[in-house]
Amino acid sequence: MTRSLGPIATLLIMGAAWGGTMPLAKVAVSQGYQHFGLIFWQLVISGTILGAICLLRGKGLKLGLPYLQLYLVIALVGTVLPNSTSYQAAEHLPAGVVSILISLVPMFAFPIALAMGNDSFRLLRLLGLVLGLIGVALLVLPGTALPDPSVVPWIFVGMIAPLFYGFEGNYVARWGTLDLDPIQTLFGASVVGVVIALPLAIGSGHWIDPRGPWAAPDFALLGSSLLHVFAYSTYVWLVGRAGSVFAAQGAYFVTLFGIVWSMLFLGEVYTRFVWMALLFMLAGLFFVQPRPTTTVVDRDGLGQSAAD
Repeated sequence: MTRSLGPIATLLIMGAAWGGTMPLAKVAVSQGYQHFGLIFWQLVISGTILGAICLLRGKGLKLGLPYLQLYLVIALVGTVLPNSTSYQAAEHLPAGVVSILISLVPMFAFPIALAMGNDSFRLLRLLGLVLGLIGVALLVLPGTALPDPSVVPWIFVGMIAPLFYGFEGNYVARWGTLDLDPIQTLFGASVVGVVIALPLAIGSGHWIDPRGPWAAPDFALLGSSLLHVFAYSTYVWLVGRAGSVFAAQGAYFVTLFGIVWSMLFLGEVYTRFVWMALLFMLAGLFFVQPRPTTTVVDRDGLGQSAAD
């Protein structure tokens, strides 16, 4: 009984931690901080922690053209590009709605997998994709989920991140991570991401002075970074202990906890159309999730990035 409850409890804790990053992102952009500045410091914090983990495990940063290419792809497609759109969407949309949009990762990953030859057509997974699209429609149709029609375009901006995550997962499924484990890969991607994000943060005027005085957005940025590393490290452990298909079920809890924390800590209230969209998204997620016979990309079963 203990063995069976352990992975389930870990799944819940992981989902709660990852879901907590959703309202924290909303707080981080609440007083004027912009995406490139936030991304830079998240990468610095995450990279420092991941680097320490690699050091303790006796695994350093591997260099060479193939490794740098891998780091570059993961940094761009897994962090810099999707996070830049996520932060912009979080500025205009309720955090709970952003949490729902994150559940689109497997639904984007499926058609990308078909196009790349990573998977074969399955009718049930197509049904999951259709259900997900119905959920999106409930969010964007006039007079449904969002009281202010002017923010509807930000729904589509919020969908860019799961699209990138879906591509990233398929990239790893197709070409692998060389001889690196997930923690090493994310550490390397964080280092490269810092190099990319620093000139973007300075050149765009998004630079955040870490010397303070600190306010809620600063603590939210720190908390989000720590939760990402904790949740992803837990995810990697869970994959090794219970399998990647089991660990991928955490996607449900990430979305659900993202909504719960947003309600509790941000006071968000949703219309019935948002709840209907959530139900369609979760149903779509159920059908589109990989089954045990399907290759699962460990990093993006949850649609999140440890280096986010």
